[in-house]
Amino acid sequence: MTTAHPEHSGPAHPDGPGPDVDVAIVGAGLAGVGLGARLRRAGRPGFTVLERADDVGGTWRDNVYPGVACDIPSALYSYSFLPQPAWSRVFAPGAEIHRYVRDVARSEGLDPHLRLGTSLTAARWDDDAAAWHLSTSRGPLTSRVLVTAVGRLSEPRVPDIPGLGTFPGRMFHSARWDARSLDGLRVGVVGTGASAVQLVPEVAERAASVVVLQRTPPWVLPRGDRAYAPGEAPPDRAALAEEAEHLFDARVAGSAAEAVLREQARAHLHAQVPDPALRALLTPDYAVGCKRALFSDDWYPALQRPHVTLEPSAPVAVEGSTVVAASGARYEVDVLVLATGFETTRPPFADLVTGRDGRTLAEHWVDGMTSHASTVVHGFPNLFVLDGPNAGLGHHSALEVIEAQIGYVLGALDHLDATGGPLEVSAAAEAAYTREVDRLAAGTVWLRGGCRSWYVDERSGRLTLLWPGRASEFRARFGTFDPLPFTAEPSRAASP
Repeated sequence: MTTAHPEHSGPAHPDGPGPDVDVAIVGAGLAGVGLGARLRRAGRPGFTVLERADDVGGTWRDNVYPGVACDIPSALYSYSFLPQPAWSRVFAPGAEIHRYVRDVARSEGLDPHLRLGTSLTAARWDDDAAAWHLSTSRGPLTSRVLVTAVGRLSEPRVPDIPGLGTFPGRMFHSARWDARSLDGLRVGVVGTGASAVQLVPEVAERAASVVVLQRTPPWVLPRGDRAYAPGEAPPDRAALAEEAEHLFDARVAGSAAEAVLREQARAHLHAQVPDPALRALLTPDYAVGCKRALFSDDWYPALQRPHVTLEPSAPVAVEGSTVVAASGARYEVDVLVLATGFETTRPPFADLVTGRDGRTLAEHWVDGMTSHASTVVHGFPNLFVLDGPNAGLGHHSALEVIEAQIGYVLGALDHLDATGGPLEVSAAAEAAYTREVDRLAAGTVWLRGGCRSWYVDERSGRLTLLWPGRASEFRARFGTFDPLPFTAEPSRAASP
């Protein structure tokens, strides 16, 4: 049985009505939809979900390139409170995951709460009203609580290459895929990260030629994907989760587990690439796991097809239809695919959110993203950031942390109902958590592995994207709300 909560349970402004909604959620990906579902189940209908696109799904809506798929076992990639027992493959295709998010939104009754095609353009905390004033592409909105659930893979990163804007052919980021045919065309792919490793083998099936411009080779491990047989029992989720937890041992720099994982990756490379010269170009010079470890059984074979060329240097210029590599090599292409990742450590949404003292989140994070419990930030009352600072995992499903954060938010809402709020974490608590994260990160491959990665803030050199510990530790510590780290300041709106 759930306990009903009033739709507008925040404190009222002394000169007018209370907020339009209790909770405003920005983003309808896995985090935003998951929170919406849990709010409904908790008897909290007073929320709205702002989504700039015309559909739910987040990264699985946006990324439709050929070969897009989950890179962890599908059995770990659904909500624990609403598991998907019928994935078609060990690693589900992206369209299947998108359908799952859509199905959850529909089955959990989120449709009336969704404001699709609505972009957040600004959010400002009003201390007097103890509420957030939101500006959106479809008008203003006020809420007692603001939750950002925009994800870290939502803003494509376009490299600064001289002449790129003058390329006369088709050019697009992998997250903005151009679905027109590639048959018979010369295709250049910039990047060798997770998206490139999935799409290049598929593009090579169609294109007349493919050149892959590689700044840094990735470590690639065997994938072992297959379709599930009709009637096959789903894998044991708990067993898979335990297996994933053990992968964290390999993220400790210099550990025996790291050495074992490196040898597995080397063996995979040697088994699939017999040519020693090509193998040398594909061998990373950094620790496995320092960058995102990738899983593929067809990446290396694709690079050895006669019409596929590996260029072992990054592009430095585009001259008409010619891509010029740092090596001096020149390639004529008709289509240019930018598999160049996303804006991660400096999320653009941080420029839109202004807190108690008139500072934006971006200004607060000038030396890199910080938080307490990877969810709350000093100076930003009643704000919760899902999938933000140190909330990713380099060894497990992102849903492990997302679900813990959702539990934290639900507990915070109960506390707000009991106290009247507002709720703002102390500066001391945020500083202490930041020191702890830095201490835990210091011994990991993410800081000691000898690479540059999107996990690490480029200005401060801090690990700001990942939680440097096991998922089970995060859930145990931050899956429920603890009021002790918060400053107890009654709302001015509630003052006599």
